[in-house]
Amino acid sequence: MTNLATLLFEHPFGADEPLIHGTRVDWTKAEAVERASAWASELRAAGVSAGQGVAVRRSHAPDVILAMHAIWSIDAVFIPVNPALPEAGVTEILDTVNPAALFDDAGIHPAPDAVVHPEGVAFATWTSGTTGRPKAVLHTHEGYLELLDRVLGPLRGTAPDPARRPSPNLIPVSMALNAGIYNVLFGLRAGAPIVVMDKFATGDFAALVARHGIRSTVLPPAAMAMLSDDESITDLAPLRYVRSITAPLSPFQARRFTAKFGVTVLNSYGQAEMGEVIGWTAADAKAHPDKIGAIGRPHPNVAIRIEAPDHNGVGELVVRPPQHAAGYADGTEFADRLTADGFIRTGDLARLDDDGFVWIEGRLGDLINRGGNKIFPDEVEEVLEAHPAVREVAVVGHLDDRLGQVPVAFVATVGEVTDEELEAACRAQLVAYKVPVRFVRIEALPRSEVGKVLRSRLTP
Repeated sequence: MTNLATLLFEHPFGADEPLIHGTRVDWTKAEAVERASAWASELRAAGVSAGQGVAVRRSHAPDVILAMHAIWSIDAVFIPVNPALPEAGVTEILDTVNPAALFDDAGIHPAPDAVVHPEGVAFATWTSGTTGRPKAVLHTHEGYLELLDRVLGPLRGTAPDPARRPSPNLIPVSMALNAGIYNVLFGLRAGAPIVVMDKFATGDFAALVARHGIRSTVLPPAAMAMLSDDESITDLAPLRYVRSITAPLSPFQARRFTAKFGVTVLNSYGQAEMGEVIGWTAADAKAHPDKIGAIGRPHPNVAIRIEAPDHNGVGELVVRPPQHAAGYADGTEFADRLTADGFIRTGDLARLDDDGFVWIEGRLGDLINRGGNKIFPDEVEEVLEAHPAVREVAVVGHLDDRLGQVPVAFVATVGEVTDEELEAACRAQLVAYKVPVRFVRIEALPRSEVGKVLRSRLTP
């Protein structure tokens, strides 16, 4: 049976080659395998058996990687826990997934009444929580391996050079997130060494890019904004490509990053339940520079369509990947999200152009209907983000007795600016019905752990 543990234990590097680089320690392949094997023995001694979960809350990111593989080597289930979570948050996770043990910086702590997950389950990650409470998504070994190869296939090309070593895979996000797990496994599957950060910091990121010769990596939009804002970081050579992950990236932030560093920013698209299904290749980036801003084209064997498109071709994006997650930890499945022919409803509004590129226009639930006129918040937000006094902004629909809904802008600023000036900036580029009726000043937008704006918390 497929087991993701083999990605570490059967990695093509020699025993003495550096395989995992962290902020505090570098490990050769032999050292990594030795530690993972030792922890597997300790987990067995603690009573953990196949199918049971092990919650991992280690502060050192390389430890999490090795703990993950140790857990898989005994056919148990990896449950990542963010070390920055308060105790109440940790308790909530443990109560949701009922693991057999908690593995933190102090060691392994057995727990009673552990749940046994279905055969083949590898790990759990959480939905973003933007439309409700986060749910634990169960991923299988077989399904996740298919996902890795789904994305790696087009990147490898038809005739890869076996003598050419892949460059290190830099992971600048938490190993408690699906994005962290995915990019570690992606690097190992590609036969690359891993460079992992305990916590993102602009200076550390720039130093790691230079030290390891990183030419391509991933970054959340918030990290790109931090790098763009940091006046001490002026160069990210030899970095050439960044793929945006974890949260929607505004075209404004992408342009800022590219203008400052000369790095091409590529979007991609996926959800916790199905992984990445749409993305870019370097070949597409070179051939279609005019398409930058799209989320790319569907990966091999991924079917998509636009449901109920309007006169502009915008409708709900539905996707049928080769495989998807096994379900949720609470036992529920995806039945309520499936179309009659087996496509998964994403809840995202999108359009498809003549070259097969997909453009995200917003969330179905975020669409504002002002007296029959539809307003995509992203369009209004991009106009406001271009104002030099605006740090970040979110536009939401507010109930109105006459029009049904009206747009309200929640704005965090970095300088003095009046509501009248913000309104004038909108009127200069938008039709009148898209202009916010009110500007609410806030210190910062509420965001989920992966950086997505929690619009449900923004109330006028």
